[in-house]
Amino acid sequence: MSLPLEGIRILDLSRYLPGPFCTQILADFGAEVIKVEDPRGGDLGRWLTPLIEGESARFYTVNRNKKSITLDLKKEEGKDIFRKLAAESDVVVDQFRPGVMKKMGLDYENLRLVNQGIIYCAITGYGMTGPLRDTAGHDINYLNLSGVTELTGTYQGMPAMSGVQIADIAGGTLYAVIAILLALSSRTKNGRGQLCDVAMMDGAISLLAYTLGEWSGWGHLPERGNDVLTGGYACYNIYRTKDDRYVSLGAVEDKFWAEFCRKIEHPEYIEFQWDTPQQQEILSNIRSIMLGKTRDEWVQFFQSSDICFTPVLTLDEMCSHPQVLAREMILKLSNINESGKDIALTGVPIKLSGTPGVATLVFPQLGEHTDLILNKIGYSDNEIENFRSKGVV
Repeated sequence: MSLPLEGIRILDLSRYLPGPFCTQILADFGAEVIKVEDPRGGDLGRWLTPLIEGESARFYTVNRNKKSITLDLKKEEGKDIFRKLAAESDVVVDQFRPGVMKKMGLDYENLRLVNQGIIYCAITGYGMTGPLRDTAGHDINYLNLSGVTELTGTYQGMPAMSGVQIADIAGGTLYAVIAILLALSSRTKNGRGQLCDVAMMDGAISLLAYTLGEWSGWGHLPERGNDVLTGGYACYNIYRTKDDRYVSLGAVEDKFWAEFCRKIEHPEYIEFQWDTPQQQEILSNIRSIMLGKTRDEWVQFFQSSDICFTPVLTLDEMCSHPQVLAREMILKLSNINESGKDIALTGVPIKLSGTPGVATLVFPQLGEHTDLILNKIGYSDNEIENFRSKGVV
């Protein structure tokens, strides 16, 4: 079976999470992904804690089904090799600050001279333009500046940090995938590549689409923990249970809220679903009611009610949930490096009926494919050994 991106070669210069996760998604659908890594340690994500037998557990989560070559891009011979690779590739992904690749003469404008069809995806914190262009940042910074953090947390409490890297993944990884696919589609029509300028802060801001609409409609700024989707209404909330676990209710539609109210024997709450002044009293009463049963007892209690009611699961519970298993969304890499430890990996989230993605659980050692790839683009074994002796590869 042919995968949709077979025949597409990607040179991946990115590190840590956003870029490697992007190229892993593309690799799952057939792209040949070549990690271009510094000979002096490679992708810094290889050494992130926690380590299992000297290798990062996190590295395995975003680097399956790739190849790895080592290449010193600060050396002229290394730059020449990279240009030769780019001439026979379709996509370059980098995650450096703006200007880094230009200083080396390997930015989009230079690479397009050797390959008119090259698609260059630059994933940065703040983009290639603007006053923050050269500023360092991480997920927490992009979420803070985008306004997401200010909206996250409990009523009258501090802003809360997210448990997942929203800006890195939703703003960086996923928009980079979209950008690359759009550019590949465009190239089929005009034969030309292009620069994809993906900023993680931009992506985080785009996630506020509905929130901006609410602000515009209400005429006042959203209040942390006290609006429709952030904890201010009883019909859409998280509740503590008797065993100090949690359940969630997403009864936005009238029929779901009505069924919930009848089930807990408080039909008088039905008419006040969107009555703002009544919310604190209703919330207080429902919180008391929910403390009367354990989490799993409530799940059983509402099992026959179609009201958008779910338990709040831990990671280990999620991994064994029947829905997760049915969708093959968690894969296990067993006894990694004979350590006795397993690593949980995400499955392929995009389900295509005709050309489904394939999560091949093969992970490249640093520089494992250097000789193979350089041979393919015309370098002899002697030349490669010469490069190695000079520290070029």
